[in-house]
Amino acid sequence: MSNVVQTNPSTSSKPWLLIGWSVAVYAFLYLPIAVLVLMSFNQSAILSLPFKGITLDWYSLTLRDRSIQQALINSLKVASSATIVATLFGLLAAFAIYRYQFFGKNAFRIALNLPILLPGVVTGVAMLAYFSDLGLELSLATVILGHAVFGIPVALGPILTRLAQFPRSLEEAAYDLGATPSQVFRDVIFPYIRSAVVSGALLAFTLSFDEVVVTIFLTGRDNTLPMEIWGRLRTDITPEIAAVAALVLIASGAIVGLSQWTNRTAEG
Repeated sequence: MSNVVQTNPSTSSKPWLLIGWSVAVYAFLYLPIAVLVLMSFNQSAILSLPFKGITLDWYSLTLRDRSIQQALINSLKVASSATIVATLFGLLAAFAIYRYQFFGKNAFRIALNLPILLPGVVTGVAMLAYFSDLGLELSLATVILGHAVFGIPVALGPILTRLAQFPRSLEEAAYDLGATPSQVFRDVIFPYIRSAVVSGALLAFTLSFDEVVVTIFLTGRDNTLPMEIWGRLRTDITPEIAAVAALVLIASGAIVGLSQWTNRTAEG
């Protein structure tokens, strides 16, 4: 008997409908970003049309702005510290889930993912109340702790996925050859999951660097870069803000792209 391949007549006869719908979806998602980047090159001091010419003055002004420079340094400190904490705890949690059977294991996994599943407002208010009860003064340290909380599930995901693919026979062979547990982890397990650790860390760094909602509740006198942008937007929208946003977009896109490339390299 011959095989009969059924096709959907609505899509095969009207490919333009699918193409048009795809274009509309992508335009809805990315057209505002494209307009923002375009406006960052506008000579006009007002972030609006008509377009009066191309200039790089707003980028030059942004790079010389002391407040933005300090906010950028604060963001890098927070994101770097939160990433280290989140990646370390994510790695430990991944090993606990992968290696051991214990009571409440499924509940443990769900609890680890709750910070990224819950709205940022809920997480921010909860951590603000918790830090207030502990008597901790709001500062960059509290922001780091808050970012590390939702960074743990981000780092956990790639590591746990990679560990699930790890051939246990390699570990058993290393033990048979007399290796200690620390040597097995250093020389056998970690090289296998290293790309996943890097990928999870890069994603956690990106989320921390761009985070606004949780930061609003936990920051003290020191602004991060997203908070600096948010504060300026409340008074005026200028092409300088658009230039800052464009630079952040480029940096975040590069980090996410590097993370995805790391994952594909590991899987290949």
